[in-house]
Amino acid sequence: MTPREFALDVVHKLQEAGFQALWAGGCVRDQIVGHEPKDYDVATDAKPDEVRNVFGNKRTLPIGASFGVITVLGPKSAEPIEVATFRSDSVYSDGRRPDSIEFTDARQDALRRDFTINGMFYDPITDQVLDYVGGEADLAAKMIRAIGDPHERIREDKLRMLRGIRFASTFDFELEPGTLLAIQAHATEISVVSGERIGAEMRRMLGSPRRATATRLLQESHLLAEIIPDGLSLVADHEEWQRTVARLDRLDGNFESAATILLEPIIEQKGIDVISNRWKLSNRECKSISWISRHWRQLEKADRLPWSEVQPLLVHRDGSSGLAVAAAYRETPSAGVDYCRQRIAWPIEKLDPKPFLDGGDLIKLGIANGPLFKRILDSVRTAQLDGKIDSVDEAKAIAKGLAD
Repeated sequence: MTPREFALDVVHKLQEAGFQALWAGGCVRDQIVGHEPKDYDVATDAKPDEVRNVFGNKRTLPIGASFGVITVLGPKSAEPIEVATFRSDSVYSDGRRPDSIEFTDARQDALRRDFTINGMFYDPITDQVLDYVGGEADLAAKMIRAIGDPHERIREDKLRMLRGIRFASTFDFELEPGTLLAIQAHATEISVVSGERIGAEMRRMLGSPRRATATRLLQESHLLAEIIPDGLSLVADHEEWQRTVARLDRLDGNFESAATILLEPIIEQKGIDVISNRWKLSNRECKSISWISRHWRQLEKADRLPWSEVQPLLVHRDGSSGLAVAAAYRETPSAGVDYCRQRIAWPIEKLDPKPFLDGGDLIKLGIANGPLFKRILDSVRTAQLDGKIDSVDEAKAIAKGLAD
């Protein structure tokens, strides 16, 4: 069963039991624009206990039951589906979740959602779209518009500001002027949002091919200065800021490479920790960004460096990301970037040949394990990569000479 088939089955079972059940939110939006939804959400007038009765306790998880959400488990080939009871929300005291909810109908449920393009429902049984908020018209107009009063939507959940930027950049849509003005007015309030939630949005924006557009919108909406420590310094030099955005536009890389380009001035001045703390980056992400920041310039001029200096960079786990950054820094790739692209395409046995010697070989040569070990192995490896030796016997001769 495919994810779509499972989502259809969930709706069918609920309707068969006498309830209204519809696909809701992003999957409806994606289907209308012709994209295969990544996941499916179902909205229904069935109460949480009634949803569990339809599918059984063994196939349901009441993790979000207090907000009217029941997770329905399906086959291994399909992700679980969240089934949410139609609801309206009270005030959001914490700027994230409503203090209380009230079960209601589909129209009221649509009015509580964030943006019109995410506020539509679809009945997959009758092939009918239910649009109470003008989402279809805004999709056609390529417009991101808050449902109702944009200030109210943002006061309810501050993260909606970043989500609005992400949707506009991802779909190449315009931000409706009133929605943009509301984001600008409330930008400083993004500070109440947890680092985990901010980081999740930034990963999606900077990991997208439309990262340059997202970055421009973050600056235009006044959010950039709020989500990045000392973020105003990034735009203080207008010409350099424009170059940064152009580099992001040229970049063919991942989140870590994009973060390096955007944040490098701050990383150089204050280190990666200030960004890590704000976005709650993982240790792996921090190490990658730091490594790329330190080494991309070597890759840009690799054609002028010994192969023994370049090769370890290319075989590093972040080597491709570093090369992507080096390529993005110029409108036309440098000779060093072209050199690296040729080499990184080599078969792995040529790009990263097995070392002639390892620690066990040194011990067999009678060399005592100690601080000298690494220097000997590094020297032998350098000679091997630079073509100064081409056999194990020559490697052993170097090792013995260094040990004497």
